[in-house]
Amino acid sequence: MSDRFPISCFADEIDADLDKQLDCMNELEIGLMDVRHIADRNVSKFTDEEAEDVASRCAARGVAVSCIGSPVGKSSLDEPIENEIANLTRCCEIARRVGTDNVRVFSFYPPDTSTNAHYDQHLDECIGRMSHLADVAETMDCRLLLENERQIVTDTPDRCLRVVEGVSSPRLKLVWDPANFVGLANDLMSKWWPQLVHHVALIHVKDAKIGEKGAVAAGEGHGECPQLIAELIRIDFQGILALEPHLAVAGHSGGFSGPEGMARAAGALRDLVAASETTAG
Repeated sequence: MSDRFPISCFADEIDADLDKQLDCMNELEIGLMDVRHIADRNVSKFTDEEAEDVASRCAARGVAVSCIGSPVGKSSLDEPIENEIANLTRCCEIARRVGTDNVRVFSFYPPDTSTNAHYDQHLDECIGRMSHLADVAETMDCRLLLENERQIVTDTPDRCLRVVEGVSSPRLKLVWDPANFVGLANDLMSKWWPQLVHHVALIHVKDAKIGEKGAVAAGEGHGECPQLIAELIRIDFQGILALEPHLAVAGHSGGFSGPEGMARAAGALRDLVAASETTAG
């Protein structure tokens, strides 16, 4: 199957076992993997030997690792930055051993996450911390992909823009996750996409409905996924689209969809691409 965009997936959403992950990916003709958990262990905990084994087994099945799903930055602003510098340094080492220079990161939790009404006051501290992490990425020759996770400082498009421009490093790019923006920002494609597009290097493909928990397949929610895909086609987007469906479980440290859920998510994405290509003529 020929895809217009390179498609990856968070393979731990298929199964905890690497061989079963690869079986499903081969069946779905997905040739790129975001490595987050294998055998219920996060990639950040892999030994050198385990990382190299993952790379070898993936290569044998025709799959390349496009990014690692590290937990760096999923910690409080109250915690010492030295902890995350050490974590990121190790994650960059692991990333290179599995064959990628992309490391997914986050922008820290404020001490009070009961509301995000006061999050702007943490922007300067967040920018300072992310600048430290970008310096690590420069030293380690890696690229940080900052996800717009809920409850962290960059939970809204406005704060994503202010942080990435405040850091102003080629080593820090953004992830656009439509589902994580739902309910936190209006006019995603008409207002915010034009301002953020030049900083976006990766798309997380998942969707959500306003006022409902969990996630839905792309195009079934309020994340403006059809508009997003149409725009990616229009601008000839060169980044990767990574399936992170969360169709069965949407948790704090990951999600689960199962083989059938991943197949449904891949089909929904490919249907959106086909429909947009037909409309574009």
